[in-house]
Amino acid sequence: MDHNMDMSPPPPMAPMKKHYTSMTFFWGRKAEVLFTDWPGDRRGMYALALIVVFLLGVVTEMISSHRVDRLTHKKGLAQTAVHTLRVGLMYLLMLAVMSFNGGIFIAACVGHAVGFLLFRSKIFGKQQEERVSDGGGKYCDLPPTCC
Repeated sequence: MDHNMDMSPPPPMAPMKKHYTSMTFFWGRKAEVLFTDWPGDRRGMYALALIVVFLLGVVTEMISSHRVDRLTHKKGLAQTAVHTLRVGLMYLLMLAVMSFNGGIFIAACVGHAVGFLLFRSKIFGKQQEERVSDGGGKYCDLPPTCC
């Protein structure tokens, strides 16, 4: 019986990369938002991430505020394209907020607020006739996303 067993230590494991994920809200610039190692721990990239998330919120509200059926004769395809774009942007925002970074969360909320203020509020001249019926003859102040 051969007892020649290899008694050498196992090969070293590759060093594990540190990820900046948390399951609770935290404050600070060390985060991963949407992509691996972005923004990482770089101040400039974190500022860019805040700006991108803010703009995603504004653009989502802008897209949600416009009615496509007034602009085109092929409204079925246009409505589908706009809906797909809007939902895609909203999923990106959701994933960004799921980084659980407090600054990213605030940037998303403020982006939605500014977008709503600019494109859907009565402050900038939205007229009453732009309100949308809820289907039962009543008109809603906050219309669902209309295509």
